[in-house]
Amino acid sequence: MALMPRLRQLLRRSFSASTVGARRPTSRRREGDTVQEDALRAMLADDPNDERAFYALAEIVRRRAAESPHADDPLTAPVDEVAKQRAADLAVWSLAEELAGHPRGWRPLLELGRLSLADDPEGAVRRLATASERDPEGVALAEGLAILREAGMPAEALGLGIGHWRAREHVAEVGRQLVLAALEAGRTAEAKQHLESLELREGTEELRAELARTLAEAEQTPPR
Repeated sequence: MALMPRLRQLLRRSFSASTVGARRPTSRRREGDTVQEDALRAMLADDPNDERAFYALAEIVRRRAAESPHADDPLTAPVDEVAKQRAADLAVWSLAEELAGHPRGWRPLLELGRLSLADDPEGAVRRLATASERDPEGVALAEGLAILREAGMPAEALGLGIGHWRAREHVAEVGRQLVLAALEAGRTAEAKQHLESLELREGTEELRAELARTLAEAEQTPPR
């Protein structure tokens, strides 16, 4: 179902029975945000891992936090983009922490992990691990591995993946992320092992062929 029709449908439903994702009061709201925010929170109460709803709501709270409540006061307004970015990140952190209370909520935990990587890498990995444990399909694990790889932490990605990957049950993207993480960590033999494990998952012929080519190229590239 398209996002906006679903928003309108869920907005008409009673949301009083659930407190997960309940909107916190604020005195500053851009016109139109309130209706959309309530609908998005209703969607996330039903499914805390709804990607489009989560990031749409995150954008609302991020934008609101970046706007100074005292824009005309030079003494209290943010003086640079760094301050605005930090305020926005803190707002998204608060939202993700709130939604992570849902027992099935793994996407909010991924966001908490991503936001905490710089200041608390060990805690970030723990959050990504918890997210992975909440998702039997392996989507959370695949995204968690991608987050660590993008942060330049392929060894940590390997540790997370090896401890949680179930090749027969999880989406094939987990295997792809592990092969790439192993190559980035300079562990060619380990990359081959993960590639072989992908044979346990049906329908991975094209992916295995692609990764085999990537692996062959890596073996031909001299170490730096």
